[in-house]
Amino acid sequence: MSRRNRKYAVPGADQGMQRFKAEVMRREGYAVDPNRPDDVKFEVARELGVPLRPGQNGNLTTESVGQVGGKIGGTMVREMIRLAQQQLSERGPQ
Repeated sequence: MSRRNRKYAVPGADQGMQRFKAEVMRREGYAVDPNRPDDVKFEVARELGVPLRPGQNGNLTTESVGQVGGKIGGTMVREMIRLAQQQLSERGPQ
């Protein structure tokens, strides 16, 4: 599977998001290569029983690929929400 060509609104955000993904997934117990954080998707796929392989995966259903992306993205979103709530509580009432 090739990585999508995402365009972030903030220049340089891609590198930060990749570091964030690596950190979050490492805390979830996955072995993450900091130089290749996108590769964690293969470990997640194995755990979920999805036969995701490097290269073409046209034989996979949208549902099975979505399980992999959902696990990673959902974990990242939960962490972002937790961080935002923490920052708001530390700021206190205004």
